[in-house]
Amino acid sequence: MTTAGRNSMQRLWQLKGRQVEPVAQKEVRALIGSPPPDGHGRELLIECLHQLNDHYHGLFERHLVALASEMKLALVEVYEVATFYHHFELLRDDQTAPAVTLRICSGQSCAMAGSAELIASISEAVVDAVSVKSAPCLGRCEHAPAAMVRQSAVPHATLQSLQQAIACELDRAAGLPDPVSAHPDWISLQSYRQQGGYALAAAVVSGEEAPEAVMVALENSGLRGLGGAGFPAGRKWRIVRDQPAPRVMAVNIDEGEPGTFKDRTYLERDPHRFLEGMLIAAQVAGTEACYIYLRDEYHDARRMLAREIEALQADPPCPLPHIELRRGAGAYVCGEESAMIESIEGKRGEPRLRPPYISEVGLFGRPTLEHNFETLYWVRDILERGPQWFSDQGRHGRHGLRSYSVSGRVKNPGVKRAPAGITLQELVDEYCGGMAEGHSLYAYLPGGASGGILPAHLNQIPLDFDTLQPYGCFIGSAAVVVLSQVDRARDAALNAMQFFAAESCGQCTPCRVGTAKAAALMTEPVWDNATLEDLCVVMADASICGLGQAAPNPVRCVQKYFAHEIGG
Repeated sequence: MTTAGRNSMQRLWQLKGRQVEPVAQKEVRALIGSPPPDGHGRELLIECLHQLNDHYHGLFERHLVALASEMKLALVEVYEVATFYHHFELLRDDQTAPAVTLRICSGQSCAMAGSAELIASISEAVVDAVSVKSAPCLGRCEHAPAAMVRQSAVPHATLQSLQQAIACELDRAAGLPDPVSAHPDWISLQSYRQQGGYALAAAVVSGEEAPEAVMVALENSGLRGLGGAGFPAGRKWRIVRDQPAPRVMAVNIDEGEPGTFKDRTYLERDPHRFLEGMLIAAQVAGTEACYIYLRDEYHDARRMLAREIEALQADPPCPLPHIELRRGAGAYVCGEESAMIESIEGKRGEPRLRPPYISEVGLFGRPTLEHNFETLYWVRDILERGPQWFSDQGRHGRHGLRSYSVSGRVKNPGVKRAPAGITLQELVDEYCGGMAEGHSLYAYLPGGASGGILPAHLNQIPLDFDTLQPYGCFIGSAAVVVLSQVDRARDAALNAMQFFAAESCGQCTPCRVGTAKAAALMTEPVWDNATLEDLCVVMADASICGLGQAAPNPVRCVQKYFAHEIGG
């Protein structure tokens, strides 16, 4: 046989595709550990990618190859997940990872506070080792413009404060600072228990409080899902409880709706009130495991929550279900319940077609109770004070309490715990100290980017579920962004549409193509209203999930209420 023939035969016996480099395999195992006998679970893929991304400031090709081998996955399965999420930095092996990644929020409130100009200024001032990125809402709208230097938040960012934060990060030799030290009103596990905390959860788990009585109390209170959908909480518990075991629970703290920061605010100060609500819900609905999905932008909250869960497990007030804290990776669509479940399972966060609903076939194929953070946060108060205490709150014929995330041109932005049904004018005057100096009300977003835009003369509409739909809007997660005479509604609508275009998962054509096309049309001085309406109809009628279905709201509101801004 000739030499060429022998080489050809040798190539036939060689493995195809890129092979695992021993050094890369060693580096991966140093972070994620050696595989157990049954291998690393597929559901841990995103967690493993985070470990690599955090340690090496990016995901190198060699590490993805090694990770695929360690998890017994095809490389394409690892690659498709890694490329789906914004916070993973994919790098070739011949590239150098950035020493620091700086993300500056481009959400509506931060844009109004000058984030675009700040991005331009800092991009010219930093060294090559710093990667500067424009980021969607960071969930810190009350601190606009907000930024993140790696995993450290920079409130009210300026060129000087960002340069200082970058220098500090480049010089950092030790770990990150204690996240609790910045919150003087922090309630620790010990303090929470001294105030009667977990006594109710223990009573429910022990059977002293009957599940039926708990569900009736929630139903009578009128508590609804406060992540945006508004489904009655007690009814949801009952539906899941009636499903065959085993059942699981998934908690959504991926509050990515621009303008929303209520969950973070409560979590950073009183995490055990939420955890007790979760334990009660898990017991009543009969779920054996709880998965908490926290958005990746909340690094301090994640470190704190992980520590508090560990403390609770070390000294439990009652038998606890299995609890896992999972980390998002920068994908707004994972706020949708089925997309979140896909992400917890280690996959791309693409919404599922329904039916079946997740209460029947959800996480890992099991009946799943899904809840927003704030819904669970109210459970203890409602059960201790009685359902009437909650239902008697409210204004203008509405019932209950809401946590309004208020930002924009107001004197005192922040989370305002107010009666459901309060009007925008009442909210600004009574809870925000009025408009910011020199500003007068021009328009407002009642429910974040998805919730539409209303003019100042409609400032007396009750802000609650079901009250805004006649005006082409909805309350959603109660993210209220206030605009003044220096702003334009068309700019706010464009900001929202650009956000939707960037955050579309791409699974369905109406949303993937429609949001991008609409954003391009909306940059024109005079809008092509006929084409925009065609796009809006298709997106609203044919998109798989709420992202595409709600994307037309800001467009239609501008066309209806602010036609003078768009010509035509």
